Amino acid sequence: MSTLDWTVMLGTLLGIVAYGVWKTRNIASVQSYLLGDRDLPWWTIGLSVMATQASAITFLSTPGQAYEDGMRFAQFYFGLPVAMVILCIFVLPLYYRLKVYTAYEYLEGRFDLKTRTLTALFFLIQRGLAAGLTIYAPAIILSTILGWSLNWTIFFIGLVVIFYTVAGGTKAVSVTQKQQMIVILSGMFIAAVILMLQLPENVKFGDAVGMAGKMGKLNVVDFEFDLSNRYNFWSGMLGGVFLFMSYFGTDQSQVQRYLSGKSLTESRLGLLFNGILKVPMQFLVLFVGILVFVFFRFEQPPIHFNTANMEKLENTAFEPELENLQAQHNTLFLEQRQESEYLIEALRREDEAAVAESQERLRSLIAKDNEIREGVDALILQADPNAKLEDRDYVFITFITEYLPVGLVGLLLAVIFSAAMSSTSSELNALATTTVIDIYRRSFVRKKTDRHYLNASKFFTVLWGAIALFFAATAGLFENLIQAVNIIGSLFYGPILGIFMVAFFMKSIGARAVFIAALVAEALVLVIYWANGQGYWLLVGDTWHLMKIAYLWFNPIGCLLVMGIAWVLEKGQASGA
Repeated sequence: MSTLDWTVMLGTLLGIVAYGVWKTRNIASVQSYLLGDRDLPWWTIGLSVMATQASAITFLSTPGQAYEDGMRFAQFYFGLPVAMVILCIFVLPLYYRLKVYTAYEYLEGRFDLKTRTLTALFFLIQRGLAAGLTIYAPAIILSTILGWSLNWTIFFIGLVVIFYTVAGGTKAVSVTQKQQMIVILSGMFIAAVILMLQLPENVKFGDAVGMAGKMGKLNVVDFEFDLSNRYNFWSGMLGGVFLFMSYFGTDQSQVQRYLSGKSLTESRLGLLFNGILKVPMQFLVLFVGILVFVFFRFEQPPIHFNTANMEKLENTAFEPELENLQAQHNTLFLEQRQESEYLIEALRREDEAAVAESQERLRSLIAKDNEIREGVDALILQADPNAKLEDRDYVFITFITEYLPVGLVGLLLAVIFSAAMSSTSSELNALATTTVIDIYRRSFVRKKTDRHYLNASKFFTVLWGAIALFFAATAGLFENLIQAVNIIGSLFYGPILGIFMVAFFMKSIGARAVFIAALVAEALVLVIYWANGQGYWLLVGDTWHLMKIAYLWFNPIGCLLVMGIAWVLEKGQASGA
C-alpha cells in the first residue's frame, strides 16, 4: 500500500476512536456507562443498530457471496421490516415501561431468577463466540493483504476496540458507530462507482446489468418452498422474521443500542429507520459483488483469490503443474472476454437466439474455468492438507487492493476495519452489561457502590475482549464467513425468542415449564444441526430421502419448540395437580 493509503486508513480509524473517547470523557456512573445518558436521537440509534449488525464480514463476504451465487442472499433480509414493526408495537413499550438495563431483567419478574440466568447464559455463549468470529473474519483476510501476521492483525483490531469501549461504554459505542456507518456507506457507494468506471469504455451500466441477469446473478426472489434451500422467499419471510425478532428484540447487543434513546418514540424511529434502510444497503453490497463478477469477465481474475494459498505452491514440485493450469486459465479468460463482448452485442441487438447461444457458451467456459480452479485447489491441498480452500471472501478485497486508485484503497480498508470495530464494540459492551447486571450483581455481589459496578463493567469488558481475542486466534475459516455468523446465532436465537414469546403472549405458563422447555428445545436444535452435518434419512412414502434443514429454519423451530413443550408441560402439571 502507498503512504497515502496508510494515512487515509489510519487517520480515519484513529480519528473515529479519538472522537468517541472525547465525547464520552465525563462518564462517571454505571447507568451512563451501560445505557449512556438516554439522550440519543433516532438517526444515531438507527445507524448504531445498523452498524452493530453490519460487521466486517458483511463487507468482505457478501460481495463474494454475490460473485458466486448472485443476489439470492438478499432474501435473508426480507423479514427484517416485518420484525421491526412487531418489535416497535409489542416489545419496545414494555422495555421502556420497566426501565430495564438488559432484556433479560424482564424475565425474572415474569418467571424467576433461573430462567433469567439461563437466557442470559444462552446469549453470552453465542455472542461470545460471534465476537471472536467478527474479529477473526477480517483479520485473516487483512493479514494476507497487508502482509501482517494473523495474530498481530487480530490484536490490532481487538485492542483498539477494547480501548474505546472500556473508556466510554455504550455511548462511546453509539457515537463512534454513527461515524463508522457514514464511512462504510460512503466507501461502498464509491466502490460501486469505481467498478463502473473500471469497465471497458464500450460496456455501459445497462450492459453490465443485462449480462449479469443472463448469467443468473440477478436471481433475487425464489418462491420455491424447500427446507434445504438457505435462501428463498419463505426462509427469509418466515425463518428471517423469527431470527430478526430474536436478534433485535432479545439480543443485548441490539437492545442496548435503542434503550439509549431519548424516548420511546426516538427508539421506535431508529428501529424503523434500520428496517427501511438495511434492505437497500444489502442490495448495494450484493450489487457491488455482481459488478465485480462482470468486471472480472473483462479483466483477468486470479486463478485462486487467496494469495497465501498460492504462495504455498511456489518453489515446490507442484509448480510445473500450476503453470500448466495457469496457461489454461489464461486461454479460457481470453475466450470468456470475447464471449462476454458477443453477449453484450446480442443483448443490444435484442437478438434472443444469439443471446441464448452466447449465454450457453459463456456458462460452459466458466464451468471449464471452475474445473481448472478445482485443480489448483487439489494442488494446494497436496502442498498443505490443512489449507482452507474457500476463497470467495477474498474476491472483493482483491479488487480493492489491485484495482482501486491510490487513496481509495486506504478508504475501503478503513471501511472494513470500521465495520469490524463497530460490531465488536457493541458485542463486548453487551456481554459486559449482561454479565454485570444479570449474573454478577444479581447473583454474586449485591449491594455494592455504583463505582464498584462501574469498575466491574470495565473489567468484564476487558475480560470478554480477551476471550474474543483468544477465540479469534484459535478459530478456523468457515465455508463462508457471513453464513458462519448467522449459523451461530440461529443455534441459540430460536429458544431465546421462544422464552420471550411465552413471557409476552402465554400468560398461563409458569417458570418451571418454560425453563425445562428451553433446555430441551436448545438440545434438540443442536441435535438437528449435528444431524445436518452427518446426514439423516426421512421416509417419504416408500422412499428414504436425505433431508437437510437450512439454518434459518432453526429459528422458528427453536422458538416453536419452547412454546409447544412449555404448553404441554404446563397442561400436564395442571392436570396432575
